[in-house]
Amino acid sequence: MPFQIVRFSGGSDADSVGYATLGLSRHPLLSSTSGRTIRQELLMLAAESVAPDQVASLLLQVGSMALAGHRPLLRGDVIGPADSIVPTSHLTALYVTMPVYFPDEFATFAGTDGDVVVAWLVPITTGEADFIASRGWDVFEDRLAEQDPHLVDLHRSGMKL
Repeated sequence: MPFQIVRFSGGSDADSVGYATLGLSRHPLLSSTSGRTIRQELLMLAAESVAPDQVASLLLQVGSMALAGHRPLLRGDVIGPADSIVPTSHLTALYVTMPVYFPDEFATFAGTDGDVVVAWLVPITTGEADFIASRGWDVFEDRLAEQDPHLVDLHRSGMKL
């Protein structure tokens, strides 16, 4: 693989861990909306109890998809829906946003070849993906702020939309 997956403690709370790509940012990706080159790493958060290979395989798949298409994942993008992201989960898609559970400095950092943007992949339901498609990601993020679902719970129920 042209990048690695790392696991780190200190996710969004004491019971969660983070997973991120490492090295994806060495491959410049071209934004289809702005035409800018973007260097990017991907982030997922999960409960400590989730098998690491389940999250790592998702990140490998999504990172490989970005590389194959030469396109970064942008805020508001939805990947899927498809099958459950992990066994017995109602979550079938991934929503791309900023890593709001971390300090602002975490979202962008100065890399050796330029700034690197961190995109957080949030697991969502098919209904939530449909809501984003019909109402827009900004309205969806308003609902996230209002309802504050536990976004690291890969078995959470969908929000009321």
